[in-house]
Amino acid sequence: MRESSSETQTRKYVYGPVPSRRLGQSLGIDPIPLKTCNWNCIYCQLGRTQPVVNARKEYISAETILEQAVIALDQYERGEIDWVTFVGSGEPLLHAKLGWMIRKLKTLTDIPIAVITNGTLLYEPEVRRDVAPADAVLPSLDAGTSDLYRKINRPHPEITFERHIDGLIAFGREYKGALWPEVMLIRGLNDTEKALVSIAAILQEIGPDRIHLNMPERPPAEPWVKPTDEEGLMRAIAILGDVASVVHPVAGSFERSSGGSTLDAIVDIITRHPMREEEVKRTIARWTPETAKETFDDIAASEKIQTIERYGVRFWCSTDSVYAESKKGKSHNRRRNND
Repeated sequence: MRESSSETQTRKYVYGPVPSRRLGQSLGIDPIPLKTCNWNCIYCQLGRTQPVVNARKEYISAETILEQAVIALDQYERGEIDWVTFVGSGEPLLHAKLGWMIRKLKTLTDIPIAVITNGTLLYEPEVRRDVAPADAVLPSLDAGTSDLYRKINRPHPEITFERHIDGLIAFGREYKGALWPEVMLIRGLNDTEKALVSIAAILQEIGPDRIHLNMPERPPAEPWVKPTDEEGLMRAIAILGDVASVVHPVAGSFERSSGGSTLDAIVDIITRHPMREEEVKRTIARWTPETAKETFDDIAASEKIQTIERYGVRFWCSTDSVYAESKKGKSHNRRRNND
């Protein structure tokens, strides 16, 4: 179901720029409602997908998204934004007018456009044509076998391992831009020699320009998920080759869009990128130095925010995100104080 006109008038689908090690200062475009996805990955920083969906349609008005993108781009000088990035609160390729939005933006700005995607729909020629105008595409490849694929990505039944791999290979042969597949390394699952060798064989067929090695350093959906260790990273680099490099989340300057409250600005960011509590404090102190503590306390008590602890660190996330231990709509995970 497409969102109502009242919802599209109040919600922001363009946010940032946010710092990215891969893409510098990235202006994010989110064309998908949280959490609309055809995967239910065990490591997802946005929580569980409930339910898993695979219908491609115009979930949010493409015209509204484009209007917000134009307004955001007009706020910044040349050089302040490095990339415009389609990165959803779910899977951006599920938006039926993604290709239209990319082509329109290409006529409006010379800033390069990236698409971060799980890549599952690339087996469809129409989807490959939609994504082709982008300057960089970053699809996921977390498993080299169907068993690991089902265990890690927990896909919609229509998105089989064979379809996923066939689509990535077909896209790799056709695409003229920068192809940067991402591998999320999870301890004890896909960081073994056997698992990495099977992933490497598929990547060789895809022919990527780079390979980005990620780890679940933000709060994964399932609390038992752990990032690979140093030995696993070295093993991955050795097996996947010189084009593979490790990507860590970066701390940096989160920009605040004009208009709206500080609470809305924080929620806009954490809905797509959960933040460490200390990072939230620094951001608020920079945005509202005169009333930083009061603003932090007010936001911490908001019903729009829940906190999840992973690896001994407290993260701020949207209350609409569902994690193993959270209860959607309940308040027991929300911060109500500053201790």
